[in-house]
Formats: sequence, structure tokens, C-alpha cells
Amino acid sequence: MTAIRNVQAELARFRMRVLVASIVVLVCFLMVAARLVYLQVIRHEDLLEQAENNRTAILPVVPNRGLILDRNGIVLATNYSAYTLEIMPSKVSDLEQTIEDLAQVLDISPRDRKRFKKLREEAKNFESIPLRSRLSDAEVARFAVQRYRFPGVEIKARLFRNYPYGELASHVIGYIGRINTSEKEKLDDSEDAPNYRGTEYIGKLGVEQSFETQLHGLTGVDSMETSAGGRATRRLANQPSTPGNTVKLAIDIKLQHLVEELFGERRGALVAIDPKTGEVLAFVSKPTFDPNLFVEGIDSENWQALNESLDKPLLNRALRGTYPPGSTYKPFMALAALETGKRTPQQTISDPGFFMFGNHRFRDDKEGGHGSVNMYRSIVESCDTYYYMLANDLGVDTIHEQMQRFGFGELTGIDIFGEVRGLLPSTEWKRRAYKKPEQQKWYAGETISLGIGQGYNNFTMLQLASAVATLANNGIKMKPHLVQEVVDIITRAPTTTTQESVGEISAKAANIAVIKEAMVGVNLEGTSAASFRGAAYTSGGKTGTAQVVQIKQNEKYVASRMEERFRDHALFTAFAPAEDPQIALAIVVENAGFGSQSSAPIARRVMDYWLLRQYPSLEDIEAVQKAQATTPIGQPRAIIDVPWPPGSSASAPIAAASAAKLMRR
Repeated sequence: MTAIRNVQAELARFRMRVLVASIVVLVCFLMVAARLVYLQVIRHEDLLEQAENNRTAILPVVPNRGLILDRNGIVLATNYSAYTLEIMPSKVSDLEQTIEDLAQVLDISPRDRKRFKKLREEAKNFESIPLRSRLSDAEVARFAVQRYRFPGVEIKARLFRNYPYGELASHVIGYIGRINTSEKEKLDDSEDAPNYRGTEYIGKLGVEQSFETQLHGLTGVDSMETSAGGRATRRLANQPSTPGNTVKLAIDIKLQHLVEELFGERRGALVAIDPKTGEVLAFVSKPTFDPNLFVEGIDSENWQALNESLDKPLLNRALRGTYPPGSTYKPFMALAALETGKRTPQQTISDPGFFMFGNHRFRDDKEGGHGSVNMYRSIVESCDTYYYMLANDLGVDTIHEQMQRFGFGELTGIDIFGEVRGLLPSTEWKRRAYKKPEQQKWYAGETISLGIGQGYNNFTMLQLASAVATLANNGIKMKPHLVQEVVDIITRAPTTTTQESVGEISAKAANIAVIKEAMVGVNLEGTSAASFRGAAYTSGGKTGTAQVVQIKQNEKYVASRMEERFRDHALFTAFAPAEDPQIALAIVVENAGFGSQSSAPIARRVMDYWLLRQYPSLEDIEAVQKAQATTPIGQPRAIIDVPWPPGSSASAPIAAASAAKLMRR
């Protein structure tokens, strides 16, 4: 039986379907239209920027690092451009195989591989890491021919730091190295983060570190059009980088070189200061190191040699090495005696060659003693007994109070990082330094050795030189500084370091004059007279010998019977000219014995150079070093008798030739 169709019902259903379909189509069109409005109108700027970014790349332009000069304009740190072979690990599927394949095209040494591995551990995966540096033009051309084989490998032109004089003044200049993880985190959290985009190196030590902001410069930007493969095709816009400023030091590099040569292979430190300005004229720490080793990342062998050496070449002895001042402390003790009224210049003591305190016998360096000794003779002849008695009369806290005024045990505030405070003892210090009650107590016997610069006393050569400069400057203390001025790279305008007085020692002028007169006597008729015989100027000085190990009460110190590193340190302090001081210094030669034999002769050469512009020839210095190597312990050093070139003033041709030869590398 045939069913009767309901045409009206089917038509209604069809119309409903058409309506629903129309609504769906309309909604879809509305959604497309809304999306178009959203993309074309609302997000137009954002998407345009993204599209532009896909077409272009914003590349940082690393600035030239600023130069470092000495006071006379000699360049101590500069830059040069060279090609490097770099790999971006994120774009390389098989890194080890890629390196092996590259080794077939270019020379890749085991040292290159080790450094690359170390740098990769420190870097992020998307960063470009150098495998080889300083490629020759022939090597660049050889790689360019086969570049298609090595995706993720690029040749880049980079700036490298160069220290033309190598080890000379390395502790002052410092070095740069790759930014490590901790430094990267600090930079990311700082306002300088944008300025270090593309920068992989930062100052690590010395002036390079302390004046990083001035030396780094301002990073520029290149806007480059790129291909679909991400390769730069043309430059669209450029904001050039601004090179770092020039940092000019107060250091005289020829004087620095002279001192380092005179030290030879011996360890020690010397700091020379202009008392009137606080400018540091020489800042020597021996042994030194070659900062060029660190520029591209030091290899493990060189790092191990430097880090594990018993001579500690990475230690800045002038800034961070602390030493007992020995008898160089005596002029300051004598001034403290005058200021406190414990002694007068004319007051004498009888020196039998020792001082008894309880059951302990404190020996003088002169067997049988110095006899009747006043203040002048106590300094000129360096009488220990005089200062044993004086220390006992003053007491540790009075000594601390008097010496602190000169900056002993205090930071000088010099303009490079890393200075240590040293140790100026007091009863309060000992209570804070030790935990056990019996250790916290200050014993009267501990005060005695403080008078001759021994005991707990430990200071840097920077502190000692600053104290001598203050004394030479009649009590006016100037803040020492290594940097003379910073020259703006754009305007060429120099910003001169402020010659800042940090106070005046409240000592009577007459008392200071007594001490300075006695120090002049040291160089004229006292313990360093041999070194300053025939000088064309009058100078003041004080020799010192500091014990490294304690000698038993009944034993006699004999240097030749002791291991070299346990022998006494040789110290010397000086200023000149005595009537109008232009230079003051402190020097220590480690384990070298008497200051009169090892340190004073170097100080004489410093004074002659600075005041008379006399400069020895290289042959003279080599002869000195050879003679010193064969001189028996306890005998005068040959350096005293080395002849100087006749007429060797700054304007004399022979001096110019000698200086040029010394500075040549």
C-alpha cells in the first residue's frame, strides 16, 4: 500500500535546514570578518612588527673597549680585530662529527677543543661559541668554499683585547675574560643588561674590572634584512656603538718596568705615591702573570700552573698581601711617643742588647746593644730595645689609637677592587677574633713585639706607603689613586680624579720634623747609607726586617740554615726630596733578609729615576741580577755598585736609548 507523502511537512523541514545552514554560513562569515577585523585593525601594529621581525634581524653592535694608558700616554691595553670560527650548538645535529669534519678543513688543536668544551658548559645552547680564533685570510677563504657543508657554523669578526707589554703591570691593569654564569645573572638583574647584549667579555681584575663601566662603551644596533633561511642580505638601519672611554693611569710604566726588572725572580711588592696628590706612581707585585692568557679563556694547563704555583703569581701582593712592617714601624712608634708625652727627643735609654719582661728575654739585633740611645739614634741605628720599652710604656690600645690615624689596619679607599684591611691589633680586636676566654685575653707580653713591627701587626705595602706619604706630607693624608683621568671618547674632555684629602693627622709639626730628620739620618749615616751614598738629593728612609717564623728564645737566626721561604722579609720605606717630598714608597722583598741589602737599593733606583730621570741600561740590570744570584746570604747585594750611564738625564740620548731598550718587547 503506497504511503501518502506529506509535502507540506517535507517542505517545512527543507526550509528549516536551509535556514540553519544559512545561519551557520552567516555565523562563519561573521567569525571570519571578526577575525579579519581583529587581525587587520586591532592587532595590526603587533603583527606588522612580527612580520617585520621575520624579515629583519636586530643585531647588537659590540663597542670597542676603551684604551688604558700610563701617565705619559703609553698604551697598556688596546684592541684588535680578528676572525673566529664559531658554532651554534642548537643548529648542529651532531656536534662531535661537525668538529671532526671541520678539523679536515682547518687546524683544530686539542687546546681549541678543550676551551670549546669549557665554554660550552658555561654558555647557553643558542649562543655562538668560538672554536678557533685569529684565523688567517687563507683559512677564512678555505672555510668559505666549503661552508655549505656546515650548517650552524659561522666565521665572525670579533674584537680581541691585547696587552702589548704582557706581564708588565698585570696586577694593576687586570684582564678581561668571558662572562661567567654568576656575572651573567648579575648583569641580567641590573640596569646595564641592554648594554651587554652581544658582549661576551667583561673586566675581571684591576683597572679592567674597577673601571668596567667607563671602558665598556655603549652597544649599538644593526637592523638587517634576512632571507628565509635567516641569512643577512642587507643593512636597513644602523645605530653605531660608542667606544669605551680612555682610562689614563697615574702609573709611570717605565718606572714600573724598572722596578719589576730589579726584582728579578724574587717575590714581593712596591708602592710609590706622590705625597701631595695621592697619585700612585708604581704599583708592583711580583711575580706577575700574562693577562693575554685570559682573553680567550685560559687553558687548563696554564690555569693550573698559575693557580698551584707556590709563588702565587695571581696574588696582588701590593693590594692584598699583608706583612709585618718590621722596623719600618719605628718612626711611627716614635711619633706616637712624642704625641703622648711618653718620650722626648733627648731622652735616652741604656741598651744592653736585650729587654727583659718577666722571664722572657727580648733580644736586640745588635749583640751587646747600642749603649746610650736617644730617639734620633733609635731610628738611625734601628735599636730594638728602645721600642720594646716604648711599646711596654704605651700599651696596645694607645698604640692602636695612634697608628690607626695613619691608616694602619684601615682601607685606603684606592680606586681598584680587592683591597684588604690588614690587622692593627687591640684588646677589643682580640676579644672579637677569638672564641675561647683564654684566647680573648690580651697578655702584656704580647705588646712588646708590637714596638718593632712584629707580633699581630700585618699590613699591606699600600697601607705602609700611604702612611709614609702622610708623614712626608706633614700629616696631610691624601687618598691614593691609580687612575689619573678618564677621557670621554666623544668630547675628548678629561674627567680628572679628585686629589682628595681624607684628613690631617693631629700631630705637632715639631714632632713630625723630629721623625723626618731621623729618617733622613737613616739614609745619610744609618742602616741604608750605603744605598744612598752619592745621591744628588736628600731623602728619608727606614729599613726593616720582618720575621716569617718565630725563633726560639735561645736560638740565633742564621738565614743560610733555613729554607728559603722561612727566611726574613726585607722591607724599606722612603721619601724624597726630604725638604719637599715628591715621592714616598714602601717595598718588601720576601725572604730576602735585611732591608738595607735587598730593598733599599731598589728604592734608590726608584728615587733616581723619579727625581733625576736616570735610567739604567738593560745590561746593567742583567749584570745586577746575575751578581745577586751568586751573592752569599748575608753579603751586600751587587746592585749598590752598578754603574749608571754617564749623563743619563731624561733629555740625554743615552737615557732615551736605554729606556727604549727596556720598554721593547
